[in-house]
Amino acid sequence: MPMKKPLILLILVSCVSFGFMLSELTDPDYPTVIGALPEKGPVKPEDSLKVSLGRLLFWDPVLSGTKKVACASCHTPEHGYTDNLDLSIGVNGKGTGYNRVVEPGAEAHFAKRNSQTILNVIFNGMDSVGNYNPAKAPMFWDNRVSSLEVQAIFPITNHDEMLGSAYDASVALDTVVNRLNKIKEYVTLFEKAFNQKNAITVENLTKAIATFEGSLLANNSPFDKYMRGDQLAMTEKQIFGMKMFIINGCTNCHKGPMLSDYKLHVLSAPDNRKLKNPEGDVGANNAYAFRTPSLRNLNYTWPYFHSGTANYLDDAVRFYNTVAYGRSGNPHVQHEQIALDARHTKNSNVPEITAFLDALSDPNYDKKVPARVPSKLPVGGNMN
Repeated sequence: MPMKKPLILLILVSCVSFGFMLSELTDPDYPTVIGALPEKGPVKPEDSLKVSLGRLLFWDPVLSGTKKVACASCHTPEHGYTDNLDLSIGVNGKGTGYNRVVEPGAEAHFAKRNSQTILNVIFNGMDSVGNYNPAKAPMFWDNRVSSLEVQAIFPITNHDEMLGSAYDASVALDTVVNRLNKIKEYVTLFEKAFNQKNAITVENLTKAIATFEGSLLANNSPFDKYMRGDQLAMTEKQIFGMKMFIINGCTNCHKGPMLSDYKLHVLSAPDNRKLKNPEGDVGANNAYAFRTPSLRNLNYTWPYFHSGTANYLDDAVRFYNTVAYGRSGNPHVQHEQIALDARHTKNSNVPEITAFLDALSDPNYDKKVPARVPSKLPVGGNMN
């Protein structure tokens, strides 16, 4: 993806003003720092039947052990396809979004980490020049699996998210497939979507959900419009904030069109106090490392960090002052363990940087909720 002229001029001016080396920018191998998302995703019009089927499955609690939890329980459109909770409430949850609570008298089942949005998730892993491969897209806060298809399996088999104690995780997928095969409407919908008999399989189940999730795009933010040539799409404050975002070193990790390098880094974000583990959340490789999150659509996806411990966007930005001033935000992480890029990040002009981050949100995404689901269970599960 070529870098747009406004940003080239912005970086050139910034480099002169702040003494950066211009040789890097003239190097043909120097990557685009940040850029607009593609205007279209890989989901094609001929995939419409899979998208429609996947939407129904996404909202149908028949996939959960208790038949009370759906994928949408933690990923609702009105909350940016997250739930605006620090840690999601899966099994035994009641309500939706930040109003979701544990059912009275029931055991609390909190997800281990903050729920990430599935908006633009099809672009996960996109590099600095816009290349991406959905089949290898990194998923979850620790990058432990690749692709949306594989990711779709985990909530169904996770005790706290959708499984509960109804049956063992080893039989969860087969149980769900058997349930779906007993619903005539699903049998017909799967056969039409995949153009085959006996179409309800684990593979097709995950493909349908992944195709729907891959269709959820929010790729026309003010920033995207600006990068495509509309110089009035962003305010002067947002443009200056973008410059400071680059100058301060934020793009060392938050780079490319998705504003993420999708690598694991140790930052020392605080643990969530709801966790029972005395060591806190040890992250990938037991090293307190977590994936750089995308900064897309932050206006709708609060709270922030893997632990959901920053309720406001400017608090999340100011967190880097803690690291830059030689302190750790987590008692289990020594300052020397924190990634060098984070330790060297400057954090001036917080209001302007926050304004720039606001420009990365696109409110015009697919918010359609099905009126009913084939199982005839309540849409989205126990949401009332």
